[in-house]
Amino acid sequence: MVYVLDINGQPLMPTTRHGKVRRLLNSHLAKVVKRCPFTIQLLYQSTKEIQPVSLGVDAGSKHIGMAATTEKKVVYQEELSARNDVVKLLSARRTLRRTRRNRKTRYRKPRFNNRVHSKHKGWLAPSVEVKIQEHITTIKRICQILPISEIQVETAEFDLQRLKAMEEGRTPPVGTDYQLGEQYDFYNTRQYVLHRDGYTCQCCGTHDNNIKLHVHHIESRQTGGDAPNNLIILCEHCHKALHEGKLELPKGKKRGKSYRDATFMGVMRKTLLERLKKEIDVPVEGTYGYITKYWRERAGLEKSHIHDAVCISQYPYAKPLDIYYLTKTVRHHNRQIHKSNFSKGGIRKRNQAPYLVKGFRLFDKVLYQGKEYFIFGRRATGYFDIRTLDGTKVNKGSISYKKLRIQDTAKAYLKEARAIPHMNKFTCVLA
Repeated sequence: MVYVLDINGQPLMPTTRHGKVRRLLNSHLAKVVKRCPFTIQLLYQSTKEIQPVSLGVDAGSKHIGMAATTEKKVVYQEELSARNDVVKLLSARRTLRRTRRNRKTRYRKPRFNNRVHSKHKGWLAPSVEVKIQEHITTIKRICQILPISEIQVETAEFDLQRLKAMEEGRTPPVGTDYQLGEQYDFYNTRQYVLHRDGYTCQCCGTHDNNIKLHVHHIESRQTGGDAPNNLIILCEHCHKALHEGKLELPKGKKRGKSYRDATFMGVMRKTLLERLKKEIDVPVEGTYGYITKYWRERAGLEKSHIHDAVCISQYPYAKPLDIYYLTKTVRHHNRQIHKSNFSKGGIRKRNQAPYLVKGFRLFDKVLYQGKEYFIFGRRATGYFDIRTLDGTKVNKGSISYKKLRIQDTAKAYLKEARAIPHMNKFTCVLA
């Protein structure tokens, strides 16, 4: 599938007539404006005959599915892997910044009241904000190469208390049960966890009033949060031994199921729809998961983000496309300037690699033995680590730069085309 723009940069209907595209390029009547997905721009005036194209968006926290369809066929499919490293990177930035301020400006007053969420209404955490921006950016890029006439977005809202009750085998909450949660009538989370564990060390079983009890995070607070299912009661001796690496928690003491992704979707659901309607000059409507499931089962499609997006676009019986685009978002900056360890003589090594190594940048798309890969690591020796977007290494991550040919420079959104296996289960079950 080749995507076409007119002389003014406005999208036209895509084409599969590759011979005509080749002749236009050879005769300088068109130029290539994008390699992936392959897009050309006409250099002469042409008639603008377009069909209604519906874009289905399967919104998600980790994976986002998108599909553009006409009434008869699918013209574009994409699966985006969203970033989930923002919390960890912000925590590392905070640590480095506090250390630097303590080292250079130790007498300066601390900054605790200068917070953006107290200034702006509608502020969202950076980890949520980046996911919303990834949805909007990807949709805008699709609108640049296809004449999208409408956008259908499936957003999900989860009943977390009901999900937790079902997981623990309890009766689902009804009515006032939602107001009377598990921590109801307790002063704080610590008191609830102490009561839940019977004021007993969950490692050695001690119940001595003279021994101090600690509320321990099973997973780190950064990773697992302060939810009660991530907290456990330990006595002072076991708590110290555990942090010194002399003791391990019992095998049965594991963190409960995390509902982080469900919470993400609940927070970003309304904001995503509002911003899409404001920033994109195309009708935007919301839909629900049960409708998607109904049409997916009627069309005989397997469960996947791409197939869900096709059903969301309101044309589940459209002729399927044989390829889709896998996209991965990456960061472009490393805020840690120097390595933590000092060399002899107090010399500090830089933690940031040069911008160019043998003429290549990080995440450049390169050609190796007729296949496209991305540079995930560079060495001064000239041997690079090249991989596909799913992380598959080539030759154990060591390929000479002399064997590579650059195809495209690094972008924040890495994209590669992938073939879809033959859909044996695709059946059109008409009403």
